[in-house]
Amino acid sequence: MKLLPIPAFDDNYLWLMHDGADALVVDPGAAPPVQEVLQRMGLNLKAILVTHHHADHVGGVVELLQATGATVYGPEAEDIPGPYSGCQGGQVLDVLGVRFEVIDVPGHTAGHVAYFAPALSPSPLLFCGDTLFSGGCGRLFEGTPAQMLDSLDRLAALPDDTRVCCAHEYTLSNLRFAVAVEPGNADLLAYQSKCIASREQGVPTLPSSIGLERRINPFLRSREAAVAASVRQRATQAHSDVDVFGALREWKTQFR
Repeated sequence: MKLLPIPAFDDNYLWLMHDGADALVVDPGAAPPVQEVLQRMGLNLKAILVTHHHADHVGGVVELLQATGATVYGPEAEDIPGPYSGCQGGQVLDVLGVRFEVIDVPGHTAGHVAYFAPALSPSPLLFCGDTLFSGGCGRLFEGTPAQMLDSLDRLAALPDDTRVCCAHEYTLSNLRFAVAVEPGNADLLAYQSKCIASREQGVPTLPSSIGLERRINPFLRSREAAVAASVRQRATQAHSDVDVFGALREWKTQFR
């Protein structure tokens, strides 16, 4: 199975997987970019995976469904356009011969799910929507800091070589914030330099990996002493792990 990020809007990636004949697409916020790739590569769209209900992730679902008859999978707890097969954490899907485990990851939205393919070659694969970004995490539009921390803990527990397919090219802005939080993190500084060079060449910074994110992402490192201390300098009442995480997420929201 080959993996292809399709750029859309200002900074979205619509992830496409294909075997040379059949394809699946993840979070198609717009149909035309997907249709262009399908036509150019001679692919048949068989399935659509949706992580959550936001418009930039579902805006192209109905058009693609009507054009291709693809089967749509999405979170059972959210309202996804068109007929779809609802799924929730603990379920296993077989899509194009790929085994996907569904993981509940509420926080960004109430019913957000992720899709994890543990046995895919050359390494496991995660479609995480807007829950986990490289160097960051999604805003808490519908969930709580406790929910998001728990969701990120689940993703951080996946194998280190898991490829992380985030839905947005937010990496550089996330890393600017991460450096402000943890300026002494050598892995973070080296990764930032690499990502700046990639974007200057027009190359996506994604996919990332779980192992890398555990080393550089402050939202997976909020219990680390250096990160927690940095947060508590700004939020002196942040005592518990959840307090620290919530204050970190609020700091990121206000960061310029």
